[in-house]
Amino acid sequence: MDQGQAESIYIIDDEPEILMAVETTLKMSGWSRIITIDDSRDLMDSLKEKPACMVILDLNMPHINGEKILEHLTRELPDVPVIILTGAIDVETAVRCMKSGAMDYVVKPVEEGRLLTAVDNAWAWFESRHPDLSDDDEFEEILKSKTFEQILTRHDGMHAIFKYMRAVAPSGQPVLVFGETGVGKELIVRSLHALSECPGELVTVNVAGLDETVFSDTLFGHVKGAFTGADTNRSGLIEKAENGTLFLDEIGDLALASQVKILRLLQEKEYLPLGSDQTRRSNARIVTSTNQDLWALEKEGRFRKDLIYRLSTHTVHVPPLRQRTCDLPLLVNQFVHHAAHELRKPVPKVSENVMKKLASWPFEGNIRELRSMVYDAMSKYTSGELTPDLFVCFAGRPDTDPSPVLEKRLPTLKLASEHLVIKAMEASNNNQSAAAKILGISQQALSKRLQKIKSKQTSSK
Repeated sequence: MDQGQAESIYIIDDEPEILMAVETTLKMSGWSRIITIDDSRDLMDSLKEKPACMVILDLNMPHINGEKILEHLTRELPDVPVIILTGAIDVETAVRCMKSGAMDYVVKPVEEGRLLTAVDNAWAWFESRHPDLSDDDEFEEILKSKTFEQILTRHDGMHAIFKYMRAVAPSGQPVLVFGETGVGKELIVRSLHALSECPGELVTVNVAGLDETVFSDTLFGHVKGAFTGADTNRSGLIEKAENGTLFLDEIGDLALASQVKILRLLQEKEYLPLGSDQTRRSNARIVTSTNQDLWALEKEGRFRKDLIYRLSTHTVHVPPLRQRTCDLPLLVNQFVHHAAHELRKPVPKVSENVMKKLASWPFEGNIRELRSMVYDAMSKYTSGELTPDLFVCFAGRPDTDPSPVLEKRLPTLKLASEHLVIKAMEASNNNQSAAAKILGISQQALSKRLQKIKSKQTSSK
């Protein structure tokens, strides 16, 4: 907890015993400035008088339910983290709320350690969004730390992730890293391992394409005679990760039978080598990553619900490159220098038109795609500036900013607005909350614009 806490922690629940239990737990842990509210209708007026650093919110309340309040907070106070309080039967609802903007959830009856972890993480995130409230020296130390030197970024969201990682690194609990292909999830995991200061190794296993037997043998090893050709005992990678971190990449591709074994490893810290009936224990921290929606996989029967809960004690969402275009100059400069060195060519100046075009490129492959684009362009470079014609993806495109052009005229503001809305929805995979943030408008305003576009498209048919 930061002793400099100035804003209030709000606890909203219509059950007095829950309010008292949560408030007592926080106060005993040193938190101050706690406001409890048992009538959800009083929250908005209170927030106007006393700003919040986080909100701990019950979902099922009379008058105004938690989901309605969450929607308002996400829209009006996006920098205030929300922790959901929920009953065991409502966990799916809580997860849906997390997709809508909540930071975490805690199941009733509230377990003290779980609550305090959620609150500590929320405070670290809030503090990272308000660097004026935190120790400037500490924040600068984080940004200059060698731990993050391989992650080139100026993006505030990435800086918030760094602070969050620093907060959760010592906990030893599982971490699930979400992000599209090529955003740099492995760099995030390496930094997390370094921050944890574990004496053991970081051991990586890409589970994509591994059947149950190969996965089990790779991870847990086998004893002599376990199968044809098993002439000696063999240790698995879990043993190599002792006192360190086991990183399971592409966890969404893990077979169901193997998921059961990972669940046991997480719950009991135990595993069985192939062919053995002697249980072994592991103290390795489990970190996973995926570019898939695990809840969508669960609904399709391809991923266990209980495993999702176990894996996501802490979660990191790495934003795609198209949402952090401020990082493009840093990344392009690095890739140009690396490519020039490898290809034994002079380092060119990158033309402004290249940067303009890159800023509007969708980057479905993210940083990995950008690197390939730059390296390919550098392979054809001879002299002068690095220009758009050297990039295969820009071939045949006019040397201007991509924009909706009609009959060689600029579009009207109305048409340009519609174009931006459509592009934001595409960039966010039709997530209205994320698209609204990209556009800098409220979700309600975006919804109205989408309705108008839909009506226009329907009437034109």
